[in-house]
Amino acid sequence: MNLPPLIQAFVLHFGEMGSRWGINRTVGQIYALLFVADRALNADEITEKLGVSRSNVSMGLKELQAWRLVRLEHRPGDRREYFSAPEDVWTIFKTLAEERQRREVEPTLSMLRDALLVSPDSAEERHAQARMREMYALMEQMTEWFAEIRKLSPETLARLMALGAKVQKLLEMKDKLRLVPPPPEEVA
Repeated sequence: MNLPPLIQAFVLHFGEMGSRWGINRTVGQIYALLFVADRALNADEITEKLGVSRSNVSMGLKELQAWRLVRLEHRPGDRREYFSAPEDVWTIFKTLAEERQRREVEPTLSMLRDALLVSPDSAEERHAQARMREMYALMEQMTEWFAEIRKLSPETLARLMALGAKVQKLLEMKDKLRLVPPPPEEVA
């Protein structure tokens, strides 16, 4: 690798993490490099900096484009394509979540919907279908929640996350307030 030590450590880590996230090491390294780069890079620059083959870089860039995680730029008078990662980390997070939703959650929900329409033939199938119904309900609820979260601005998301456990305390306080009877003068 032809990178300064700090950047190399980050790129290598993302390469290792990539395999845990279901992408290959080179794709993780390419993304990490584009994320920390101070400018858009072309495939030849990425190849040189990472010390990997040009074909690996091309395939990795195509995969990152399919995930909508890199932007493609063309420059006047230059036939090469330049790539960069979105600047806003919230945009990256939302894009990743949307792609995982599309690639993993939606097909599973579809399969579960189909399975719930089947008439079970045995106690074993009725049990399995009941468990599938529970999974479907949770995944559907999470999907609805995620749709609402996606509508929030990055600033609101950051404030919501900063609340942390305070949200739980607020909900507990709301539940306690519901248990308190209204004052006598309000009772009609």
